[in-house]
Amino acid sequence: MSRVVIVTGAGRGIGRAHALAFAATGYSVVVNDLDDAAEEVAAEIGGVVNRDDVADWDGAARMVDTALDSFGRLDVLVNNAGFVRDRMLVNLSESEWDDVVRVHMKGHFAPLRHAASYWRSQHKAGTPVAARVINTTSGAGLLGSVGQGNYSAAKAGILGLTFVAAAELGRYGVTVNAIAPAARTQMTADTFADQMAAPSQGFDAMAPENVSPLVVWLGGEDAGDVTGRVFEVDGGRICLADGWRRGPTVEREERWPVSEVGLAVRALLDKAAPPEPVYGA
Repeated sequence: MSRVVIVTGAGRGIGRAHALAFAATGYSVVVNDLDDAAEEVAAEIGGVVNRDDVADWDGAARMVDTALDSFGRLDVLVNNAGFVRDRMLVNLSESEWDDVVRVHMKGHFAPLRHAASYWRSQHKAGTPVAARVINTTSGAGLLGSVGQGNYSAAKAGILGLTFVAAAELGRYGVTVNAIAPAARTQMTADTFADQMAAPSQGFDAMAPENVSPLVVWLGGEDAGDVTGRVFEVDGGRICLADGWRRGPTVEREERWPVSEVGLAVRALLDKAAPPEPVYGA
């Protein structure tokens, strides 16, 4: 029996590329998207369509049910759906903040929560589980991006969710990883404006299809020992992101007096590598 994958935001762009790549590898695919393009993708690969909002609690449950009702199982969840509302912080509205955080953060959590409940029930029933979740963060979530405070915060939140889910769900046979892709899509039209046109010949480093081989591999059974990891991927590049880790430390057996904190902090900064620059800074 073929493995079953849900890809959110699969009507266009990177999500569409994921859906086609999974189908080409023999997966049964649930194509989730609010866009009518989902119908075309599903027809092209023989998949099924789910049109629910990823950030709607009941809709996310219906998405998982679509996989179970159509194919009898669920093995992989690719959380890909998202959009941007770019604005400098001093001009960012409440709704632009709320909408982006809702779709990216809750839109990752809700499908993950319902899929995880299914996998836990399978595990408890004695059914072997080799499930995979691939979340989608961004370079903006790793380093920040000027003009994208809402998007950067949401994508950074997805990293925290990925680490916690990897730690909690491993006992049930579930791995959870994240990718930070860069590719030519409608969502990145402004970000990669100078790179949007595909080359007339040679390797197209900005093609969405470049991202999908890593995602398909992470979704496979061979990747069962890889979890809690973050990969940057674009063109022909795969980079394992190092993430936050403890650096230089100073400690004393008493409370620090304010008068001495400054010298201690500056000594730590002298020992540390400078931070990576924020995109656009």
